[in-house]
Amino acid sequence: MQLFKTPVFVQKVFPKRNWSFSVSTPILFLTFDDGPEPSVTPQVLDLLKEYNAKATFFCVGENVKNHPELFQRLKAEGHAVGNHTMHHKNALKFGKKEYLENVKEANHYIQSKLFRPPYGRLDGVKGAALLKDYHIVMWSFLTYDYDAKVPLEEIKEKLKELKSGDIVVLHDNKKSKERSLDLLKYILELALARGWKCEAISSELCK
Repeated sequence: MQLFKTPVFVQKVFPKRNWSFSVSTPILFLTFDDGPEPSVTPQVLDLLKEYNAKATFFCVGENVKNHPELFQRLKAEGHAVGNHTMHHKNALKFGKKEYLENVKEANHYIQSKLFRPPYGRLDGVKGAALLKDYHIVMWSFLTYDYDAKVPLEEIKEKLKELKSGDIVVLHDNKKSKERSLDLLKYILELALARGWKCEAISSELCK
């Protein structure tokens, strides 16, 4: 069984993390993890531009280092960027010191106060340490664009339940490419039909 929506009890366990935003106008917050990736990210950016939509890209430091021109394009087109560690580290598999150093190394290239842990995994100790310097941005809706076993039609049915203020996770990596682009177009059409804007996340919005 897929949990598309983050359970309320999980959000209550980690109240200082950002799961969604309270907004006065109809806004959706699209986010992309794992890029920038030359085979995917440019197509994502083209689609966003077509719909006059903004998004937030949680970038892997190594990818930013390898594709600086793509990272600059993200920012030049008005999208926000966040830290997704230097090497896509799972916090539960590394000690505090090593993990925090990996985040710090990534920030040398990304320079953002927004942070999202890879796989959504972040224990309380590392989380508390990161909160001193970063806004931790999680999500309220996971698309499963990376999991081919979850039918696209099932995901699209669930996407109809999106609410204003929701934070949606997609991925701009090779594995998710076709599904991610398909779902992004669907979400953008859905937002357009409902009169919603798609905006980037700012530090001012965050806890």
